[in-house]
Amino acid sequence: MVDEPVLGPGAPPPGPLPVPAELRTAAEALFGDRLDLAAEYAGLLATDGVVRGLIGPREAPRLWDRHLLNCAAVVELLPHGVSVVDVGSGAGLPGIVLAVARPDLAVTLIEPLARRVSFLTEAVTALGLDEAVTVVRARAEESQELPPADVVTARAVAPLDRLGGWCLPLAAVGGRLLALKGASAADEVAEHRDALARLGGGEPVVRRCGVGLIDPPVTVVEIVRERVVTTGRSKAPRAGRTGSTSDGRRARRR
Repeated sequence: MVDEPVLGPGAPPPGPLPVPAELRTAAEALFGDRLDLAAEYAGLLATDGVVRGLIGPREAPRLWDRHLLNCAAVVELLPHGVSVVDVGSGAGLPGIVLAVARPDLAVTLIEPLARRVSFLTEAVTALGLDEAVTVVRARAEESQELPPADVVTARAVAPLDRLGGWCLPLAAVGGRLLALKGASAADEVAEHRDALARLGGGEPVVRRCGVGLIDPPVTVVEIVRERVVTTGRSKAPRAGRTGSTSDGRRARRR
């Protein structure tokens, strides 16, 4: 009998968290030859992520099915080589997961809280993702001086009307907001369709990602930014100790 890994407080130093056998087929399909790197990230979440309060202790045993595979399934909506801004990145979900699964992406993680930014920066370095991933300490509404992104992602951040106000200005015209949502996505779309249109967004489309791979598939609301809407002066993002400069370069540690 194989011993179960010890997760969360009291766990050993970070190391790979193997994918459960019943999820291995899906994990291999989504991460390919970078599955070992995904396991390294899972290990960071299960240890440092729990100790530092970014992942709840009860979530640690469900990291692969509830978090990593759920986020990785979104890659089917991402064309090759696009730029991605992940708003409210938290522990790096989905931003780091997308960067692990797809090395062709240029990913910017936006997170306002210092302790989360610290974890994100350390994780990016530990995983060898420095060339592909930039960490910015800022709120979304303070980040509109960043280069417009092809895709903006957000997972469980806010209702669609508020999310649209924060995220659509970060997308290029013709770019897309991909909001990872739950079972009530269609109801949210119906409630906030008009507000999203006023923000310059097109007709929201509810998509299911990972069909046939993960159960349940992840629900994503896709909104194209169709036009620029002026909402007031934007603020440049703050460059914190573990963040980056407003032109996207990683800030040096002081």
